[in-house]
Amino acid sequence: MPLVARGIGDELGPDKIVLLREPRVGLEAVVVVNDVACGPAIGGVRMAPDVTVEEVSRLARAMTMKNAAAGLAHGGGKSGIVADPAGPPADKERLIRAFARAIRSLTEYIPGPDMGTDERCMAWVKDEIDRAVGLPRVLGGIPLDEIGATGLGGHDRGRGRRAGRRDRARQRARGDRGLRGRGAARGPVPGHARGPAGRRLRQPGRDP
Repeated sequence: MPLVARGIGDELGPDKIVLLREPRVGLEAVVVVNDVACGPAIGGVRMAPDVTVEEVSRLARAMTMKNAAAGLAHGGGKSGIVADPAGPPADKERLIRAFARAIRSLTEYIPGPDMGTDERCMAWVKDEIDRAVGLPRVLGGIPLDEIGATGLGGHDRGRGRRAGRRDRARQRARGDRGLRGRGAARGPVPGHARGPAGRRLRQPGRDP
C-alpha cells in the first residue's frame, strides 16, 4: 500500500517528511526529520510491511525528546521501509542499499538500526553513503546486543558499570537485597533494548 502523508504535524514539527519510491527495486519508504535545532537528526530505520507515515512521525518526535534528554548534539528523526524484514536476504540488501542512495542528499538525517534492521544493514548504508550509526564491530561500531541502542553512548559503558557496582555495594551495606529473589514484570521496551534487557532479567539470581 502506498505511503500517504496528510494531516501530520504541529507547531513543533516535523521539519521534513520525505517519501521515497523506486519501483525498479520495490522501494517504498519514508523519512521524517522532526527537528534539527540541536544538530543533525539521528534515528533508526524501521522495516515492516505495515509501517506508516504517522508511526514514523511519532517515533521521530520521540527521538527528538530522547536525544535532547540525553544531552546529545543531535535532533530526532526516523525512517520506515515498507517491506518484510524476514524476506530473502538478497532482496533486503537491495532495498536497504536503494534506500541509502535515496537519502544521500538528506544530510540532516543520520540513520541507525531499528526494528527489522541491524548492524549489517547499517554497514550496507555506510558502504553506499558513508553515513550511519550502529555499525558492526569490524567497522568501528559496538554490537547492539552489548549496548541495546543504535551506537550512541556506548563509549560510556564503563562509567555506568562502575556506578552500578557502587550502588550495589551501598545496598549490601544497608542489608538491602536489591532485586535478588524478586520477580520482574517486563513492560514495553523500545527497539533493540528488548533483547539485552530481557536476557538480564531472565538470568537466575541476577542482581541488576
